[in-house]
Amino acid sequence: MKYTIVPVTPFQQNCSILVCEQTGVAALVDPGGEADKLVAALEQLNVTAEKIFLTHGHMDHCGAADELRRRLGIPIEGPHIEDRFWIDQLPSWSEMAGMPKTEAFEPDRWLQQGDTVSFGEQTLSVRHCPGHTPGHVIFYHQPERLALVGDVLFQGSIGRTDFPKGDHDTLIHSIVTQLWPLGDDVTFVPGHGPVSTFGQERRHNPFVSDKRFG
Repeated sequence: MKYTIVPVTPFQQNCSILVCEQTGVAALVDPGGEADKLVAALEQLNVTAEKIFLTHGHMDHCGAADELRRRLGIPIEGPHIEDRFWIDQLPSWSEMAGMPKTEAFEPDRWLQQGDTVSFGEQTLSVRHCPGHTPGHVIFYHQPERLALVGDVLFQGSIGRTDFPKGDHDTLIHSIVTQLWPLGDDVTFVPGHGPVSTFGQERRHNPFVSDKRFG
């Protein structure tokens, strides 16, 4: 499996296009906006999108999901149902942010801890990581040692917890119990900014480094 990151929206949110090299099909992770740009990226990669995976319900991560579902005829999987209230508020949040009007939608499948998602010949495990939002999930591809973590963890930082139903202690617990056990060598794609590894963050991230809790 290979991946390409396509930043979208004024928030420069990392939409990841995961590609199954054996079959030539792809999955879009967190298509937050700019559907035309994402369709063009799929065409440039010469792949066919099969599914959309969502880590959480914030506008900049799921704003183009329903449009792409209709245009490409593919299902939306995720996030956890605890983020339904965020998706229901997409019309008001997009208006307040000055973004294109985004309608609420219903995913084809809500996800929970222990689920898997698949496309082509690839399978990723699902881990529920609340804190940034209550229904946030992450996707982990064991063969490539790759995690798509949305806004749980960033290079040198962690997700905000000042939004409705966010909780700092819950987020820290999610990182320590759901991400770190996957291994220091795991590369992760955050929702914004550059990729990193869990080991790098355990050594240097001031919010969740091992020495902070040692």
